Amino acid sequence: MDALRGIAALVVVFDHSSYTFMGDFRRELMPQFNTSRYAIMVFFLVSGYIVPASLERRGCVRTFWIGRIFRVYPLAAAAVTMLVAADLLGLAEIRDFDRQSAATVIVAHATMLQELLGTPGLLLVLWTLSYEMAFYLLVVALFTVRLHQQSAEVAVVLAALAAAGVTAGVVLPASALSGLVGTGPLIAFASIAMAVAIGCASAGSPVLRGFGGVLGGVLALVLVLFNGTVPLWEGLVILAVMFLGTAVHRAENGQSTWLRAACTAVGVVACAVGSAYWYGDGDHFARRGWIIAFLMAVLTFGAGLLSRRRRIPRSLTGLGTISYSVYLVHPVLLAVIDGTAGRRRQDSLLLEVAFFAVLLPLCLLTYRGIEAPGQAWGRRFGHGRRSTRPSRPREKRGI
Repeated sequence: MDALRGIAALVVVFDHSSYTFMGDFRRELMPQFNTSRYAIMVFFLVSGYIVPASLERRGCVRTFWIGRIFRVYPLAAAAVTMLVAADLLGLAEIRDFDRQSAATVIVAHATMLQELLGTPGLLLVLWTLSYEMAFYLLVVALFTVRLHQQSAEVAVVLAALAAAGVTAGVVLPASALSGLVGTGPLIAFASIAMAVAIGCASAGSPVLRGFGGVLGGVLALVLVLFNGTVPLWEGLVILAVMFLGTAVHRAENGQSTWLRAACTAVGVVACAVGSAYWYGDGDHFARRGWIIAFLMAVLTFGAGLLSRRRRIPRSLTGLGTISYSVYLVHPVLLAVIDGTAGRRRQDSLLLEVAFFAVLLPLCLLTYRGIEAPGQAWGRRFGHGRRSTRPSRPREKRGI
């Protein structure tokens, strides 16, 4: 899976850096192959494959959240700090927040749900982390109510809802809930609800665990359904794709069958492609480019599964190790380049390659200086925490 994350990270970097260095090529490519959607769908499949297994292996919600917080937040905070510093020095420009106060923006980013709370991310890639956080809340919810083995069913239901919504013509404006109740009040309510949900789900009492898990899951679903920054159907497809990754992991580890995983994959892919086709071409994306990118992401994930027991080049696995740094640091570097040198009027493959040559060593430094120590602190702080595994009867395997 590290190799897949490495490949996806490179594609994301190309997708964003091509705005600066290869604008003409990008405009020709996007209608045929949406590189952004390809990369993030690979990332989401890998997250679905890995994250729920991490929770179930530990059997402790508290330890899971500690691990996630120390995995995600230190580098995200460092990248945002670098961007703010570049803005103060006049080297980059922070995006407009439409008169939102600094406190509101900070609180929204602290939840990591900012894109689902009507607050665009300071970094252009942070929107995907909001959907990741929503997935974490849903995974914990299923775990606390002992439905975590139903990943395949959850994936199909979410994908079917996406298709049904598009077919029924359900189209909501971006951040519809924020427009209805106000961004500030929504952020305040969501941040409190999220803190209560995580705290209760991490408690020792089964009643509190169940309440906290359900509260977090409902919060995530409501935000994705009514306040997403991508079309409703695509937000549901994103969640379905992550649960598809979980279903595949269960089949691989004997917790389910490959037939069940295959049926889940067929259902999710059919609904996703059907939703994109029905949605049609628009300002959000070109239909053909999205569908091809999505199918290629699924095939790439499948190829990764078939190759998981083969020897993978260390360069790819190493790239996967620093993929989170690559994901978060490259937009900071691009913002500085755009704010100083500006974007190229003509394509330059040489400058594109040079950007990668500068970026990757920098990301190795951020991994060793920020990511790795943060993960070590997470393991140290979470070590020895009492299990909050929900008691459950012995489950039967089946289709």
